[in-house]
Amino acid sequence: MRVLIINTSERTGGAAIAASRLLESLKNNGIKAKMLVRDKQTDQISVVGLKRNWLQVWKFVWERIVIWSANGFRRNHLFDVDIANTGTDITSLPEFRQADVIHLHWINQGMLSLADIRKILASGKPVVWTMHDMWPCTGICHYARECTNYRQECHHCPYIFKGGGRKDLSYRTFRKKRQLYSQAPVHFVTCSRWLKEQAQTSALFEGKSVTNIPNAINTNLFKPQDKRKARARFMLPEEKKLILFGSLKITDKRKGADYLIAACKLLAEKHPEWKDALGVVVFGNQSQQLQEMLPFRVYPLPYITNEHEVVDIYNAVDLFAIPSLEENLPNMIMEAMACGVPCVGFNVGGIPEMIDHLHNGYVAQYKSSDDLANGIHWILTEPGYSELSAQACRKVLGNYSESIIAKRYTEVYNKMTGGYA
Repeated sequence: MRVLIINTSERTGGAAIAASRLLESLKNNGIKAKMLVRDKQTDQISVVGLKRNWLQVWKFVWERIVIWSANGFRRNHLFDVDIANTGTDITSLPEFRQADVIHLHWINQGMLSLADIRKILASGKPVVWTMHDMWPCTGICHYARECTNYRQECHHCPYIFKGGGRKDLSYRTFRKKRQLYSQAPVHFVTCSRWLKEQAQTSALFEGKSVTNIPNAINTNLFKPQDKRKARARFMLPEEKKLILFGSLKITDKRKGADYLIAACKLLAEKHPEWKDALGVVVFGNQSQQLQEMLPFRVYPLPYITNEHEVVDIYNAVDLFAIPSLEENLPNMIMEAMACGVPCVGFNVGGIPEMIDHLHNGYVAQYKSSDDLANGIHWILTEPGYSELSAQACRKVLGNYSESIIAKRYTEVYNKMTGGYA
C-alpha cells in the first residue's frame, strides 16, 4: 500500500509535526508512505516539496487580500480564517499518481484550494482527511469558539468585521464545501474526541464517516532522561523547580500567556518563598517578552525544531503549563508526558482527554488563573510526584505510541481500499 500524506508545512506547527510523525510511524510499520508539502524544511527523502516560485507566494498573498477586503481592510482575524481560493493542482505529480491512498492533513494558506481538492476527489483515489482544527467542518474558521452557525449553515461570521452578513464569505465558502463533499466519499479523522463531537454536529458532515485517532509520538525518543544533564545542556539551574511554557509564537493570545502570568503572580503572592526557588522556562518565538511580566526568573529559549533538543527541554523541567484557550490534541502535552513531566491545562478541547485530573496532571477550570495556580502548586508540592510522572509516561505508551496509531490508520486505509492495495 502506498500512502501520500499532504500538509502545508513539513515541520512548522502542530499539524506539520503530527503529520511528519505519522509518516515515520507508517514507514516503521510496513506502509510505503511519502509526504507532499509546500514548505520543505529538511533533507528527508520521503518528503517532497512543491517547487517554490513567485506564483506560490502570490497565491498565499491573494487569499489574504480577499479576506482582508471582506474584513473591511482590518488585520483582525486575518489568519484565523481561510477560504482556500488558491492552491496547487497536485494530481499530475508522480507521487500522487503512484499513491493508493491520499491522506490530507492541514492544507491551508495556499497549499490546496477547494478546486484542487475537487480534482483529487475526481481522481477516484480513496481520500482520508485528518482534521487538526475545525476548518474542514466550518465555513472559514479554524476554531468556531461560541459560534454554532456551522451546525446549520455559516453566515454572519464573527471573524468578519461587523459580523459579515447573511451571504458573507463564510456563507459562500460553506456552500462550496457542501457541494465539494457531496461529490465523493471522504473519511474524516479527528485527533481528539472533542473535535469529533464538533465535526459530527456540522451540517457539512451529515452522513460522513468520522473516526477519532490521536496523533502518534516516538516513545523511543521522547522518554525520561537524566534531569541534571538535561539542565546542564541549556545552562538551567540545578536547584530550582522549573515550569515550562512553550508555543510557536508566545504572544499568540490563543495560547493563553496572560493566564499563566496571572497564575504566577498569584503564586508569588501566596508563596513568597518561591520567589527564588521557582523559575519559568519559555521557549518559542518572542519568548523574551515574558521576562518582565512574570514574578519568577525567566529562562527564554528560541523556538526549537530539533527533536533531540526538545526532549532535553522537557526532561529539564518539573511541570509543563499549557493555558491555551483553544486546542485540539496538543503535541506538547504528549511530548511532556512521554518524558515523565506532569501537565496542567484548562478544561478545553482535547486537553482533558490527555491529562487525567489528579492522576497524571491537573485539569484547571477554563480561563481560571486561580485554578491554574492551584494546579501548578499541587503538582510541584505533591508528595507522590514520582507516581504522577510514571502515570504520565504510561498514558502516552498505552495510547499514542507509533505502532498503535499506525495500526489504526492502516485499518482505515484498508477499509477505504477494500484491502487490495
